[in-house]
Amino acid sequence: MSPSTTAQSTPSIQPVSAWHHLTPQAIADILKTDLALGLPQAEIPERQAYYGINELTEKAGKSALMRFLQEFHQPLIYILLVAGIVTLLLQDWVDAGVIFAVTLINAVIGFIQESKAERAIAALAQSVTTEATVIRDGKKARVNSRDLVPGDLVLLASGDKVPADLRLVTVRDLQVSEAALTGESVPVQKAAAPLSEETGLADRRNMAYAGSLVTFGQARGLVVAIANQTETGRISQLMAQSTGLETPLTRKIERFSTTLLYVILGLSALMFAVVLGQGGTWSTGFKAAVALAVSAIPEGLPAVVTVTLAIGVGRMAQKHAIIRKLPAVETLGSTTVICSDKTGTLTENQMTVQAVYAGGNTYAVSGVGYEAGGEILYGETAIAVDAVPPLWACLACGLLCNDSHLQTQDGRLTVAGDPTEGALIVSAHKAGLTLSTLEARYPRRDTIPFESQFQYMATLHRSGDRGLIYVKGSAEAILKRCDRQLNAQGQGSPLDQPAIDRAIHHMANQGLRVLAFAQKLTETPLTEIDHADLDRDLVFLGLQGMIDPPRVEAIAAVRACQSAGIQVKMITGDHALTAAAIARQMHLSTSDDAPVYTGKALANMDDEALANAASASAVFARVAPEQKLRLVEALQARGAIVAMTGDGVNDAPALKQADIGVAMGITGTEVAKEAADMVLTDDNFASIEAAVEEGRTVYGNLLKTIGFILPVNGGEALTILVGILAGSTLPILPVQILWVNMVSSVALSATLAFEPKTPGTMQRSPRPPNEPLLTPKLLGRVLVISGFNLAAVFGVFGWVSQSTGNLDLARTMAVHTLVAAETFYLLSISQCVPSLLGAVKDRTRSWAYVPAIGVACVLLFQIFFSQVPGVNALFTTQPLTLTQALICLGAGFPVVLPAVLLKRFAPLA
Repeated sequence: MSPSTTAQSTPSIQPVSAWHHLTPQAIADILKTDLALGLPQAEIPERQAYYGINELTEKAGKSALMRFLQEFHQPLIYILLVAGIVTLLLQDWVDAGVIFAVTLINAVIGFIQESKAERAIAALAQSVTTEATVIRDGKKARVNSRDLVPGDLVLLASGDKVPADLRLVTVRDLQVSEAALTGESVPVQKAAAPLSEETGLADRRNMAYAGSLVTFGQARGLVVAIANQTETGRISQLMAQSTGLETPLTRKIERFSTTLLYVILGLSALMFAVVLGQGGTWSTGFKAAVALAVSAIPEGLPAVVTVTLAIGVGRMAQKHAIIRKLPAVETLGSTTVICSDKTGTLTENQMTVQAVYAGGNTYAVSGVGYEAGGEILYGETAIAVDAVPPLWACLACGLLCNDSHLQTQDGRLTVAGDPTEGALIVSAHKAGLTLSTLEARYPRRDTIPFESQFQYMATLHRSGDRGLIYVKGSAEAILKRCDRQLNAQGQGSPLDQPAIDRAIHHMANQGLRVLAFAQKLTETPLTEIDHADLDRDLVFLGLQGMIDPPRVEAIAAVRACQSAGIQVKMITGDHALTAAAIARQMHLSTSDDAPVYTGKALANMDDEALANAASASAVFARVAPEQKLRLVEALQARGAIVAMTGDGVNDAPALKQADIGVAMGITGTEVAKEAADMVLTDDNFASIEAAVEEGRTVYGNLLKTIGFILPVNGGEALTILVGILAGSTLPILPVQILWVNMVSSVALSATLAFEPKTPGTMQRSPRPPNEPLLTPKLLGRVLVISGFNLAAVFGVFGWVSQSTGNLDLARTMAVHTLVAAETFYLLSISQCVPSLLGAVKDRTRSWAYVPAIGVACVLLFQIFFSQVPGVNALFTTQPLTLTQALICLGAGFPVVLPAVLLKRFAPLA
């Protein structure tokens, strides 16, 4: 059925902003659906054909052709293309063909690697699918959320992810976490009544938006928007229009390439002028200029940089970090500040009871997360809870006055329901209490669900021939209804309000969320209860203090980052006391009295004051998503390279602004992942630290690669320059130089991409953001090794040409000498030689074989270069005897001495 015919029977969607203002029946009439029966199944294909699938449209990327052409958009490639055109005009077909082949190979390698990165992130997005419960033809069904259409009647329950924008029509104690969309840090209580048309997005209590999470209760809702028409989809489209910042690596390579471009153009112009001054022709001058340009341009550098970054991407993927763009690998190594979310990244994202106050005593609870491993401790001693009546009663109340449960998902325990209730279940399990046993002893008869206006939940149970009411809630709401407390003997005694207040204050200062517990016995069993039954005469049982504890591995990762000179800052929507407590446990601040800034305080600061606060503090609490963006901008204004983590839709602008945006792969929204440069597949801060370490390793390997390739080009350029200035025969022809640059140099330098991290990688301070690629230390190395290569090439060429008079043989041996010198130079700067023997015993160090394999490949290439007749004709070479080959090896070996000295006193990384 075509859209035009379907449109006659399918309702059109009016603007999104109107749905919260209409009654459920009015919406059902507009969408031609039924509030009880839902849509007829027979209509679903028609509506799907008209509205499309419920899936965000991906950002329109560049075509494959445009991405391929983009690979030629580099200053050095421009020179090669011009050199190829000039050579072509001079009818030097072989040289022109080789030059164009080199540029094409570079483009193909870059295109393939970028495509691999894009496919990896696309696969990640496709791996996430959700299902929804709908009513169609009056029957419940589970369907893929992609198949929802406007008018579908969707059932929501605790733990569900809202699959589309819904107008709620019936609600039962529904609470929805909308942090990903609005930044609201606590779940929102929902209702079904119509609202004013002017009601803002965050206050639309009768709407449930796609991507938000149901934390409590149940509801029914009509689908009013899908795909890009949802609120999440609209923000996604806005993000698609924005542009990201350049990375430090792309900026440095651009500056380096531009500088090299001017140097090469200047020297080529000088060569042209020198040849003309010596009486040469224009054609000879152009050939000389092209020869110098070809020798000076590191044609293999773009390919090797791409390979090095791609290998870094592969290593990071093994450490739970997926890189979206290759240059982002190196940017991680430049990071000076990491701004991290708290929940789930620095912490376990599993609320855990750590302290219980009952009967006038405070008990510690060991263990972390939802796993039941742990004990109830008094001091350092584990105790039997049965022997302490008030402690038993407090834990039993938390287990029975509870609507959540634990479930196994993907091999790990998770809570279905409220995380706070999950923590209470686990603390009871650690004491040996089980729900089945307690429910058999105290069967539930009625429930008063939690409501924000009362701040408590209550359950009614039968206890023999009496009624037992358990109540849990905020300390303030519970204590004002209590007149007694359960003492250490299990008897009622007067309420000790000052002692309880001290216990609450002590827990709060530790950043714990405190819940109070109470009970009430009735003389006769009841069948139902209401709020009037709870107004007075409750018996206080105790307190439980809980927190989302820091990950053990995250604490170590923070310490490693600080040792590496990287500041770690926590930016959270949680309360200031909780944030400060976690910060103390993780040692984020250098002093215990470091300031903690709240979002309210930040909102009143101008840009200068905000920049000072961003630099001075490591903890920011109750921060709205838009303030994250301001903090990132403030840090960048002070010259910092900022990595920013986020998972929500409203985190996307800050992720985009940061030098490295890090999205959560498990809890993160698709919009956040789209805005990010890196996606963590385990949502763990330790993975960021591992990625930073890998980024530093990648940059170190890039420096080694540049420090290897440039001396080769420098030696070639000096050879051409000296040969022309001296008016002598060129020791190496341009086409032979291209062979060395694109075959031998690439094969050898690519092995450096596999180098492991050097000792002390995470003990060094971050590189200065404005440090150029070509530092004075690197430039000195280039000049020293280039000078040696010049001497070796000229020495062998001069000796062979004078002794034999055979220029082709002399040039062939000169090329072999240059390749031998760069091979020995590679082995001198690589970690291969000291590790190769160790790799024989330790197979985990198999990377040490890579340089040996590269050397073996180059040996085969060089045999092919000089010993195969057809190749001799192409490159103007002659076959060598074994003696001549050994002479070339001997002439190249002395480079080891300056290389080892440079490695010892002026290491690259």
